[in-house]
Amino acid sequence: MTSFDAIVIGGGHNGLVAAATLAKAGRKVLVLEAAADVGGAARTEEFAPGFRVSSIAHVLNRLHPDVIKTLELEKHGLQVARTDFMPTVALSKDGPPLVLHGAYGEVLTGSTPSEQSAWKELRAQLLRYAGILKLFLSRRPPDLAGMSLKETAALGQIALALKKLGKEDMRDFLRVLLMNVADLLDEQLADIRLKGLLAFDATLGSHLGPRSPTSLLGLYYRLAGETGGAAGAQMLPKGGMGAVITAIRSAAEKAGVTIRTAAPVAKIIVEKGRAVGVALDSGEMLRARTIVSAINPATTMLDLVGPREIDTGFVRKVKNIRMKGDAAKLHLALDRPPQFSGVDAAGHKGRLVIAPSPDHVERAFNPSKYGEFSAEPVMEITLPSLSDPSLAPAGACVLSAVVQYAPYALKEGWDAGKPKFLKAIMTQLGTYAPGIGKSVLHTELLTPADIEARYRMPGGHWHHGELQADQMLMSRPVSGWSGYDTPVEGLFLAGAGSHPGGGVSGAPGLNAAKRIIAMKG
Repeated sequence: MTSFDAIVIGGGHNGLVAAATLAKAGRKVLVLEAAADVGGAARTEEFAPGFRVSSIAHVLNRLHPDVIKTLELEKHGLQVARTDFMPTVALSKDGPPLVLHGAYGEVLTGSTPSEQSAWKELRAQLLRYAGILKLFLSRRPPDLAGMSLKETAALGQIALALKKLGKEDMRDFLRVLLMNVADLLDEQLADIRLKGLLAFDATLGSHLGPRSPTSLLGLYYRLAGETGGAAGAQMLPKGGMGAVITAIRSAAEKAGVTIRTAAPVAKIIVEKGRAVGVALDSGEMLRARTIVSAINPATTMLDLVGPREIDTGFVRKVKNIRMKGDAAKLHLALDRPPQFSGVDAAGHKGRLVIAPSPDHVERAFNPSKYGEFSAEPVMEITLPSLSDPSLAPAGACVLSAVVQYAPYALKEGWDAGKPKFLKAIMTQLGTYAPGIGKSVLHTELLTPADIEARYRMPGGHWHHGELQADQMLMSRPVSGWSGYDTPVEGLFLAGAGSHPGGGVSGAPGLNAAKRIIAMKG
């Protein structure tokens, strides 16, 4: 058996971040990735000859500044400049679009002066409240049963930040915390295009509608992320999301990390309650003092460790993690750039959202509760090759869209349902970009079932577990085990299923590595 200080299972961005951080602290680290390449759902992949696209995650909006700093990613080619922030365009069928410019709507155009004023006020409030959540998300959740002095001090910081809000703001923060997003928007805004956009952003990637309790948390989670030092900002990296992976991989390899691809792990070896190594599908055995799993927590505990090694209470909790995906990913190879009605050249390089009103988003959500999809889906669209021509042949264009709602367990099954869903999506796209169907050279539609199979994500859920109030903070992945530790000594979790959750942030990987380093002194 070959021996390492730490073996990291999974070469997605969190696995690479954890490995690089451990290696920089002097550990001998091996990363094992089942696929032929690292990056997971943040890879840049060719889906048609000459056409490349960011696989699932296609907008960078929350890569944690501590990850950039710790791994010195800018030295490894990552460029995150304020000049690259994307506008967000709320498309409209029967009128001009509404546009949020800068870092999530620092400037709003296409609406009335009174709505611009109302948005400015609401945006400032949302960012203040998201700032409180941000303090929780950037560190290991406190162990309420046995808090260390450091954890007590961290909670004190959060209490101080709450106090700084002032009495009225603090009262309002507690009032709206678990509210549904539609009610808050109705209180403060009038423009249904703006309300539709915010309702969509609050529920993107979740099995929630705008009127579902706690749906506002999704918007806070989004705004707790930052890019280029600006909260809520988003950008398309040159080279797609794979460029982020390339920089993280470069940092890991420079720190001495060994990376093996096409090396699926079959089992985590446990001896006397302690993880001591892994067995690969090939039968090869590898030993390490520390095993870090940056893949799905349920896959880790139920399949790789096995229920016999852990108590039934923990097994039950893990089995009950909700992780059935509700979003599909569409890739179109187009022979020319599409023209969305009323959108200028700068807008086409931004993030285009079809979510005409909160009611429309709610109506799109309703069928998914019964295993069906909406005839009028809502979606987030990018045209990455307009900003980065290397992604498509000359004169051609790539379209990348996240489409909701696509229930993982479609009642009629995805074999029968996929062509119908694609037709509904293309009809919806054609309403906003007339004639787009005629320029399609190749189509790739990934349903949650496809995402599960291709990227080894149970349920096809990119967060590896719903990001809802009962599955966040001290309850992620399960209550009692939120701090990256597991009931198996020497085994730690470091993926999106751990705190703080999904999105290309690197925070779970960084926090888990810091926890391991602290425990070893």
